[in-house]
Amino acid sequence: MTDAEPQIYLASRSPRRRELLSQIGVRFAVAAADCDETRHPGEHPEDYVLRLALEKTRRARARLPGDDPRPVLGADTAVVVDERILGKPTDIDDSLAMLGLLSGRCHRVLTAVALIAADGERTDLSESRVTFRTLTQDECLRYWATGEPRDKAGGYGIQGLGALFIAGLTGSYSGVMGLPLFETARLLGQAGIELIPPAREVSR
Repeated sequence: MTDAEPQIYLASRSPRRRELLSQIGVRFAVAAADCDETRHPGEHPEDYVLRLALEKTRRARARLPGDDPRPVLGADTAVVVDERILGKPTDIDDSLAMLGLLSGRCHRVLTAVALIAADGERTDLSESRVTFRTLTQDECLRYWATGEPRDKAGGYGIQGLGALFIAGLTGSYSGVMGLPLFETARLLGQAGIELIPPAREVSR
Protein backbone atom coordinates (compact mmCIF):
# COMPACT_ATOMS: atom_id res chain seq x y z
CA MET A 1 0.00 0.00 0.00
CA THR A 2 1.35 3.42 -0.92
CA ASP A 3 1.07 6.52 1.28
CA ALA A 4 -1.63 7.85 -1.05
CA GLU A 5 -3.92 4.84 -0.69
CA PRO A 6 -6.61 4.71 2.00
CA GLN A 7 -5.79 2.71 5.13
CA ILE A 8 -9.42 2.02 5.96
CA TYR A 9 -12.98 2.41 4.70
CA LEU A 10 -15.42 4.66 6.56
CA ALA A 11 -18.98 3.35 6.69
CA SER A 12 -20.49 6.82 7.06
CA ARG A 13 -21.33 9.86 4.94
CA SER A 14 -21.02 12.22 7.91
CA PRO A 15 -18.78 15.20 7.15
CA ARG A 16 -18.01 15.47 10.87
CA ARG A 17 -16.70 11.90 11.04
CA ARG A 18 -14.59 12.54 7.94
CA GLU A 19 -13.20 15.67 9.56
CA LEU A 20 -12.33 13.85 12.78
CA LEU A 21 -10.60 10.97 10.99
CA SER A 22 -8.57 13.46 8.97
CA GLN A 23 -7.64 15.24 12.20
CA ILE A 24 -5.78 12.15 13.45
CA GLY A 25 -4.16 11.47 10.09
CA VAL A 26 -6.16 8.43 8.97
CA ARG A 27 -6.35 7.94 5.20
CA PHE A 28 -9.80 6.64 4.32
CA ALA A 29 -12.31 6.10 1.55
CA VAL A 30 -16.05 6.43 2.15
CA ALA A 31 -18.04 3.20 1.73
CA ALA A 32 -21.33 4.03 3.41
CA ALA A 33 -24.30 1.68 3.56
CA ASP A 34 -27.79 2.38 4.89
CA CYS A 35 -29.69 0.23 7.38
CA ASP A 36 -32.99 0.26 9.20
CA GLU A 37 -32.52 2.44 12.29
CA THR A 38 -35.74 1.42 14.04
CA ARG A 39 -35.17 0.78 17.72
CA HIS A 40 -36.16 -2.70 18.89
CA PRO A 41 -38.82 -2.94 21.61
CA GLY A 42 -37.17 -2.74 25.03
CA GLU A 43 -33.73 -2.14 23.53
CA HIS A 44 -31.41 -0.13 25.79
CA PRO A 45 -29.81 2.92 24.18
CA GLU A 46 -26.31 1.45 24.60
CA ASP A 47 -27.34 -1.75 22.83
CA TYR A 48 -29.09 0.26 20.13
CA VAL A 49 -26.05 2.33 19.12
CA LEU A 50 -23.72 -0.68 19.29
CA ARG A 51 -26.05 -2.72 17.10
CA LEU A 52 -26.43 0.03 14.49
CA ALA A 53 -22.71 0.81 14.36
CA LEU A 54 -21.90 -2.85 13.74
CA GLU A 55 -24.74 -3.35 11.25
CA LYS A 56 -23.67 -0.32 9.19
CA THR A 57 -20.09 -1.57 9.20
CA ARG A 58 -21.10 -5.09 8.17
CA ARG A 59 -23.24 -3.76 5.31
CA ALA A 60 -20.40 -1.58 4.07
CA ARG A 61 -17.96 -4.51 4.30
CA ALA A 62 -20.34 -6.69 2.27
CA ARG A 63 -20.29 -4.19 -0.61
CA LEU A 64 -16.49 -4.23 -0.90
CA PRO A 65 -14.37 -6.76 -2.81
CA GLY A 66 -13.84 -9.86 -0.72
CA ASP A 67 -10.07 -9.78 -1.23
CA ASP A 68 -9.68 -6.20 0.05
CA PRO A 69 -7.98 -6.55 3.46
CA ARG A 70 -8.49 -2.99 4.65
CA PRO A 71 -10.57 -2.52 7.81
CA VAL A 72 -14.00 -0.92 7.74
CA LEU A 73 -14.94 1.59 10.44
CA GLY A 74 -18.50 2.58 11.34
CA ALA A 75 -20.21 4.55 14.08
CA ASP A 76 -23.60 5.54 15.42
CA THR A 77 -24.58 8.34 17.79
CA ALA A 78 -27.63 8.79 19.99
CA VAL A 79 -28.72 11.68 22.19
CA VAL A 80 -30.54 10.22 25.18
CA VAL A 81 -32.94 11.94 27.59
CA ASP A 82 -34.63 9.77 30.23
CA GLU A 83 -33.85 6.68 28.11
CA ARG A 84 -35.59 8.33 25.15
CA ILE A 85 -33.46 8.53 22.01
CA LEU A 86 -33.68 11.82 20.13
CA GLY A 87 -33.05 11.48 16.40
CA LYS A 88 -32.84 14.22 13.80
CA PRO A 89 -35.72 16.73 13.95
CA THR A 90 -38.25 16.26 11.17
CA ASP A 91 -39.58 19.81 11.24
CA ILE A 92 -39.60 23.01 13.29
CA ASP A 93 -42.09 21.66 15.83
CA ASP A 94 -39.97 18.56 16.37
CA SER A 95 -36.87 20.73 16.77
CA LEU A 96 -38.56 22.96 19.36
CA ALA A 97 -39.76 19.92 21.28
CA MET A 98 -36.25 18.41 21.35
CA LEU A 99 -34.57 21.61 22.47
CA GLY A 100 -37.28 22.01 25.10
CA LEU A 101 -36.37 18.58 26.49
CA LEU A 102 -32.66 19.46 26.54
CA SER A 103 -33.08 22.96 27.98
CA GLY A 104 -31.74 23.51 31.49
CA ARG A 105 -30.70 19.93 32.14
CA CYS A 106 -28.12 17.22 31.49
CA HIS A 107 -28.42 14.54 28.80
CA ARG A 108 -26.29 11.65 27.58
CA VAL A 109 -24.62 11.28 24.20
CA LEU A 110 -23.71 7.72 23.26
CA THR A 111 -21.47 7.00 20.29
CA ALA A 112 -20.61 3.43 19.37
CA VAL A 113 -17.70 2.58 17.08
CA ALA A 114 -17.33 -0.67 15.17
CA LEU A 115 -14.34 -1.98 13.22
CA ILE A 116 -14.25 -5.03 10.97
CA ALA A 117 -10.72 -6.17 10.14
CA ALA A 118 -9.11 -9.35 8.86
CA ASP A 119 -8.99 -10.79 12.38
CA GLY A 120 -12.60 -10.11 13.28
CA GLU A 121 -15.08 -7.55 14.59
CA ARG A 122 -14.55 -5.10 17.42
CA THR A 123 -16.79 -2.51 19.04
CA ASP A 124 -16.35 0.23 21.62
CA LEU A 125 -18.69 2.73 23.27
CA SER A 126 -18.26 6.33 24.37
CA GLU A 127 -20.65 8.00 26.83
CA SER A 128 -20.64 11.74 27.45
CA ARG A 129 -22.85 13.98 29.55
CA VAL A 130 -23.83 17.37 28.19
CA THR A 131 -25.52 20.09 30.23
CA PHE A 132 -27.61 22.74 28.47
CA ARG A 133 -28.37 26.15 29.91
CA THR A 134 -32.01 27.22 29.89
CA LEU A 135 -33.12 28.18 26.38
CA THR A 136 -35.80 30.62 25.32
CA GLN A 137 -38.28 29.78 22.59
CA ASP A 138 -37.00 32.69 20.54
CA GLU A 139 -33.46 31.26 20.66
CA CYS A 140 -34.75 27.87 19.56
CA LEU A 141 -36.69 29.41 16.66
CA ARG A 142 -33.68 31.39 15.51
CA TYR A 143 -31.46 28.34 15.82
CA TRP A 144 -33.80 26.31 13.60
CA ALA A 145 -33.70 29.11 11.02
CA THR A 146 -29.91 28.72 10.69
CA GLY A 147 -30.41 25.22 9.27
CA GLU A 148 -27.87 23.69 11.64
CA PRO A 149 -30.22 21.41 13.63
CA ARG A 150 -31.73 19.64 10.62
CA ASP A 151 -29.20 16.82 10.22
CA LYS A 152 -28.04 16.51 13.83
CA ALA A 153 -29.01 13.83 16.33
CA GLY A 154 -30.77 15.60 19.18
CA GLY A 155 -31.26 18.67 17.03
CA TYR A 156 -28.00 20.48 17.82
CA GLY A 157 -24.36 20.55 16.74
CA ILE A 158 -21.67 20.98 19.39
CA GLN A 159 -19.16 22.05 16.75
CA GLY A 160 -21.40 24.88 15.53
CA LEU A 161 -23.81 27.39 17.01
CA GLY A 162 -25.13 24.69 19.31
CA ALA A 163 -22.01 25.21 21.42
CA LEU A 164 -23.64 28.43 22.66
CA PHE A 165 -26.19 26.33 24.56
CA ILE A 166 -23.73 24.06 26.37
CA ALA A 167 -22.92 24.96 29.97
CA GLY A 168 -20.88 21.84 30.68
CA LEU A 169 -19.48 18.65 29.15
CA THR A 170 -18.12 15.54 30.80
CA GLY A 171 -16.66 12.93 28.48
CA SER A 172 -15.60 13.11 24.85
CA TYR A 173 -16.05 16.25 22.73
CA SER A 174 -15.30 14.23 19.59
CA GLY A 175 -17.76 11.59 20.76
CA VAL A 176 -20.52 14.20 20.93
CA MET A 177 -19.52 15.26 17.41
CA GLY A 178 -20.04 11.68 16.26
CA LEU A 179 -16.69 9.85 16.41
CA PRO A 180 -14.89 9.43 19.76
CA LEU A 181 -11.22 9.61 18.83
CA PHE A 182 -9.91 7.79 21.91
CA GLU A 183 -12.05 4.71 21.25
CA THR A 184 -11.48 4.94 17.49
CA ALA A 185 -7.70 5.08 17.92
CA ARG A 186 -7.84 2.11 20.30
CA LEU A 187 -9.74 -0.02 17.77
CA LEU A 188 -7.46 0.99 14.93
CA GLY A 189 -4.39 0.22 17.04
CA GLN A 190 -5.74 -3.25 17.81
CA ALA A 191 -6.02 -3.77 14.05
CA GLY A 192 -2.38 -2.79 13.56
CA ILE A 193 -2.85 0.78 12.34
CA GLU A 194 -0.39 3.15 14.02
CA LEU A 195 -1.59 6.74 14.12
CA ILE A 196 1.58 8.40 15.42
CA PRO A 197 4.50 7.62 13.09
CA PRO A 198 7.73 6.40 14.68
CA ALA A 199 10.26 9.14 15.36
CA ARG A 200 13.28 9.04 13.03
CA GLU A 201 15.45 10.76 15.57
CA VAL A 202 14.78 11.86 19.08
CA SER A 203 16.71 14.92 20.22
CA ARG A 204 17.14 15.69 23.89
